[in-house]
Amino acid sequence: MKIWIALLAVASFPANAMELTGNFVQGGLVVGQTTPDAVVTLDDTPVDVADNGAFVVGFGRDAKPRSVVTVQQPGGAPDIHVLAIKAQTYNVQRIDGLAPGKVTPRPEDSARIQSDNAKIWDVRAMMTGTARFLSGFEWPVKGPLSGVFGSQRILNGIPKRSHNGVDIAAPKGAVITAPADGVVVLAEQDMFYTGKTVMIDHGLGLTTVYAHMDDISVIAGEVLKQGDALGRVGQSGRVTGPHLHWGMTWKGVYLDPQQATGPMPRGAWSSTPAKH
Repeated sequence: MKIWIALLAVASFPANAMELTGNFVQGGLVVGQTTPDAVVTLDDTPVDVADNGAFVVGFGRDAKPRSVVTVQQPGGAPDIHVLAIKAQTYNVQRIDGLAPGKVTPRPEDSARIQSDNAKIWDVRAMMTGTARFLSGFEWPVKGPLSGVFGSQRILNGIPKRSHNGVDIAAPKGAVITAPADGVVVLAEQDMFYTGKTVMIDHGLGLTTVYAHMDDISVIAGEVLKQGDALGRVGQSGRVTGPHLHWGMTWKGVYLDPQQATGPMPRGAWSSTPAKH
């Protein structure tokens, strides 16, 4: 991920020049670099560009096999890049033992769920111009993966939507650190599904979420550097055991955090039961 920083070391770009770094795969995150005055689009949708020329794009769980990035310099011809997006294979994951009311909520819980969702999507709709994601991403906590991005979830025998992040089965109380530079934009003590929840804005529509925490040690508005502590692993909300749910979105598109960090390092944790 240090190559993201290296992109900024390029002193100047010729007309229409662009660099792209990342994984061109469903769920993948790609960081780009061009000139600050360039206009960038992804499949004809405008992409925000930072003052230093950095930008970011992402490809959802079911992204099509072909995508087009276009860079338009003032007065120049468009520079068109056709990207091949690799498909992922998604498994089915069955999880039993969840509280019935967390799988099929009671009518009286609907207002609370709607309020929680509104707060989360207000964050995902934010657009700040600082490209803090250029720090690169590291794992916020180490442990076995008990849930992966994109898998179809069957909860207590009931089919639900696909999993939109990764679950890390770290022990309760393990310290969670910021995987990249960012600003805390949400710190909630009791959300219906996700329990104690933190969200971080990394700039240009890229946000991450940390759910089911035992303790939150940051407040909204706090600026974090990669590696700063933000709380501890817990089992709040809809869970059967301690773990961290880590999610990532770009402009509301769910991405696979593992594509931003690379695989979990082998042997980076002590033996811990892989509970959801």
